[in-house]
Amino acid sequence: MPHAVTRPNIYAPRPRPIGEMNVTPFIDVLLVLLIMLILAMQVPVNVTPVDLPSDRVTPKLPVLEQNTIAISADDRLSWNGAAVTTAELRAQVAAASVAAKQPLLRFEPDALASYDMAARTIALIKDEGADGFAFIGNDRYRSF
Repeated sequence: MPHAVTRPNIYAPRPRPIGEMNVTPFIDVLLVLLIMLILAMQVPVNVTPVDLPSDRVTPKLPVLEQNTIAISADDRLSWNGAAVTTAELRAQVAAASVAAKQPLLRFEPDALASYDMAARTIALIKDEGADGFAFIGNDRYRSF
């Protein structure tokens, strides 16, 4: 029994040509040009050092063996009871951290002080290299 020959349907819809452009070769060429540009850049050989002004503030308050850093309910900083700005606190902590025997820095935030201010103050103390650090007074917030 012979097989029946099937003819292609001439009325069936033909696939449409793809109208988008293939951008992969274009991206490859751009990446090669970018790498060539990076490799062709000159490394600066003659660098002129410039002394830029520093935002360091000299410490105005004495550094004791135990210093209390407090944050009030309205997010004001104080060093041993004296009000300080963030820059002044940074100078005080820096002066304390370069001492031969580093003093203890007691951190005492108010219960209503913002968490953001407390976190930034702890980061400031850590950035200035202070080793002796303690949380003081947390036991009074034991019961809410």
